[in-house]
Amino acid sequence: MKKVLDKINAPADLKVLQLDELVLLAKELRAFIIDVVATKEGHLGASLGVVELTIAIHYVFNTPTDKLIWDVGHQAYGHKILTGRRSRFHTNRQLNGISGFPKMDESEYDAFGTGHSSTSISAILGMALASQLNKSDNTQHVAVIGDASIASGMAFEALNHLGETNTNVLVILNDNTIGIDPSVGALKKYLTNVKKGTAKEENIFECLNLTYSGPVDGHNLPLLITELERLKTVDGPKLLHVITTKGKGLKQAEKDQVTYHAPGKFNAKTGEREHKPLAPEPPKFQDVFGKTIIELAEKNEQIVGITPAMPTGSSLKYMMEKMPDRAFDVGIAEQHAVTLAAGMASNGLIPFCNIYSTFVQRGYDQIIHDVAIQNIPVVFCLDRAGLVGEDGTTHHGIYDIAFLRCIPNMIVFSPLDEVELRNIMYTAQKGLKQPIAIRYPRGRGYKIDWQQPMEQITIGSSVCLKQGSKTAVLSFGPIGNTVKQAIAAANHPAKIGHFNMRFAKPLDTQALDAIFKNYEQVVTVEDGCIIGGFGSAVLEYANSKGFKTKIKQFGVPDNTIGHGTIKELHDICGISWEQIKNYLDQTN
Repeated sequence: MKKVLDKINAPADLKVLQLDELVLLAKELRAFIIDVVATKEGHLGASLGVVELTIAIHYVFNTPTDKLIWDVGHQAYGHKILTGRRSRFHTNRQLNGISGFPKMDESEYDAFGTGHSSTSISAILGMALASQLNKSDNTQHVAVIGDASIASGMAFEALNHLGETNTNVLVILNDNTIGIDPSVGALKKYLTNVKKGTAKEENIFECLNLTYSGPVDGHNLPLLITELERLKTVDGPKLLHVITTKGKGLKQAEKDQVTYHAPGKFNAKTGEREHKPLAPEPPKFQDVFGKTIIELAEKNEQIVGITPAMPTGSSLKYMMEKMPDRAFDVGIAEQHAVTLAAGMASNGLIPFCNIYSTFVQRGYDQIIHDVAIQNIPVVFCLDRAGLVGEDGTTHHGIYDIAFLRCIPNMIVFSPLDEVELRNIMYTAQKGLKQPIAIRYPRGRGYKIDWQQPMEQITIGSSVCLKQGSKTAVLSFGPIGNTVKQAIAAANHPAKIGHFNMRFAKPLDTQALDAIFKNYEQVVTVEDGCIIGGFGSAVLEYANSKGFKTKIKQFGVPDNTIGHGTIKELHDICGISWEQIKNYLDQTN
């Protein structure tokens, strides 16, 4: 017998179904998501939690004419499947496959791209205001904001503006009390009290001049449809408070919502995750950070840790468990995290502010205005720097070198391996008088024996890994290990020198002077954007000193880089070990 889901190729197909068929569709859609993600990997829990809501929205509203935005975007798997991408869903997050997030150029049903959180209300309000100006007021505008995104400052800024308009906007608050990690903050407590019926204050959303409705059971499909149909007739800005369970329909995902946010491969029937052999392997860079900060904090009581909603992803969770009064999850609030760190540092503490590279972009003004201009010694630990793989365009951490090294007083460092990460963390808390950004990649490192005694690093120093006679390769960060592989396979390795530069700012000018004097050619290699990055810094220095040595840059080109494995993306960007080797063979 043909499944109901097999008949759905567009939202219009939903509208001919009976209510009992829609309920059956929800069951089938949930099972389909589980089956695919079990083998292909991806974000699981968030999309499972909004299955009924997804069906109800597309059943009631006339998408894509009515505008629908999902925030954050990893809620949108069900949306993608119901909007013509079911047959391609197995390609999710794979090279040349569909994106793991809504993407405007992928489907007309993706009204706005959402990889980072808390942008939906601003975007949907902009669309609604445009509809008013264009005299198309009949268009409905819906934003689903969930996974703790409502607590971000940008969401509040948009709500504040939304409340003084007469736009036809419906904000659906998907309240599941968790982002990637459990939600934190006063707003979470308030929403909990609303759900319990014990909130004594005026409704915060009504105070913002929104028509409030709820809380509503987000897994009661008939109730959702009835309420959405009613709200479609209500004029002005509205907020529907929907209660859902992240991971709904898979017992393990409901029980362990943090792990099953993105669980990797698992058994679709039992829910059990795939366990790899217990052979020794290098640690994840995030775990090196998480364990090292505890080592340092045990000896230096001024050290504190800060993360904007990523205690598990950054591994600051270890410090939060062991030293809960010295580790702070501030929620999805990168701007606040940066300035909080500045305030702490200005009062004598040593804050390690851990933010993913792609998310620190959201706190750029604060880095300049609140930290660097005042030369406050905040330690920024930028996880997921470089190309991050399957999460794709919105999550690559490829711009940090360029946008940080142009800021006065900022030190920019990237370790070759885990030992250097530990050493620079040790160095940063030894009385450093200016801010420093330490960038390191997603995934595992290179050393089994990484827990070595820590040593202080001289700021602005490099390390010669190998002398050569003709070409000097200058690498910045862990991609230096790729360079090692390329040189080892090269036809004439004796001609090739390799220098681990470590600092994009300040540069080791003494080493550069010697390199430009003694080598015929210089090659720079980085896993950041080639415009304005480490190689650009070397070029600028060479020009300032009048060196005529040929310089070849390897880095991420000035293109939007999509999703795929790290190896596939390195190939696309021209920075794989084979491509570096081929260049070295051609020029030596």
